[in-house]
Amino acid sequence: MSQQVRGVVAPGKNEAVRVETIVIPDPGAGEAVVKIQACGVCHTDLHYKQGGISDDYPFLLGHEASGVVESVGAGVTDVAPGDFVILNWRAVCGSCRACLRGRPWYCFNTHNATQKMTLTDGTELSPALGIGAFAEKTLVAAGQCTKVDPSVAPAVAGLLGCGVMAGIGAAINTGNVGRGDTVAVIGCGGVGDAAIVGSRLAGAAKIIAVDIDDRKLTTAKTMGATHTVNSRTTDVIETVRELTAGFGADVVIEAVGRPETYNQAFYARDLAGTVVLVGVPTPEMKIELPLLDVFGRGGSLKSSWYGDCLPSRDFPMLIDLHQQGRIDLAAFVTETVGLGDVEQAFARMHEGDVLRSVVML
Repeated sequence: MSQQVRGVVAPGKNEAVRVETIVIPDPGAGEAVVKIQACGVCHTDLHYKQGGISDDYPFLLGHEASGVVESVGAGVTDVAPGDFVILNWRAVCGSCRACLRGRPWYCFNTHNATQKMTLTDGTELSPALGIGAFAEKTLVAAGQCTKVDPSVAPAVAGLLGCGVMAGIGAAINTGNVGRGDTVAVIGCGGVGDAAIVGSRLAGAAKIIAVDIDDRKLTTAKTMGATHTVNSRTTDVIETVRELTAGFGADVVIEAVGRPETYNQAFYARDLAGTVVLVGVPTPEMKIELPLLDVFGRGGSLKSSWYGDCLPSRDFPMLIDLHQQGRIDLAAFVTETVGLGDVEQAFARMHEGDVLRSVVML
């Protein structure tokens, strides 16, 4: 039997979000209903609101979430009612060519719930990243639920659902940062700071944080950056080279997603170094690089989707590291808010006043 809950809906492009009554169907085969406990306010949700991802309005926003499984549909065996889970937006299929090659983090056929959540008048909702977790409950594919230690704070756990995992994974999984490496991170919001945390965890000897906001650079130092560069007043490429004996960084992580910062990343890396693009560009953006420089500098130019993570492997591991005190995931939570505060949280995020606002339910 369907049930009605409250959720945050983006009704149209750049329109203010509002709290609406949402109809959640019973889970079908392979699906689960999850009672949400916490959901981070992520830039991706703002992109949905602004029309930067698609025009399939209305959107049910929210995706960086944790909660408790309430019910499951037929054929679900990996999770059960009562399990504490983190939601992920790349539920692997297990049968595509990437999965069959043992590389499920590249899965080409990730899936979401088949049934639609709706408004009370029957209008179908498009859940952000197939999740829609700015809501008291949501319907997802069961594969989007990753069971973790229930003793961790929900506000902390939910952050692994997107931004923190994207940044840590960009360093560890995509960039393969290793002991003694030099790393530069361009853009010190939530994802960039998570890349700093990941680089420190991997044993990087020098971590250079780059941003235009001194407040963010101060926070980056608390996350593990050894050096900071304000790119508004300082040449990034020259300074990174000066800090790395003239060579450039072994790994440069671009967490902004703009052509000018990607260009900085490309030239701030050492010969045979690695550039990781984890910042999300918009469709009209283009880069122009001399092909001879691409050839002559060698190394790797990579993009990182969701930190190339495998939720079933990475979420429990990172929760364990947090519980052991080896990484401080709680440091990413700037404030907790309610469902009715999402519009104001977007404004604070846009102004750079927070790492993460987390909606608590």
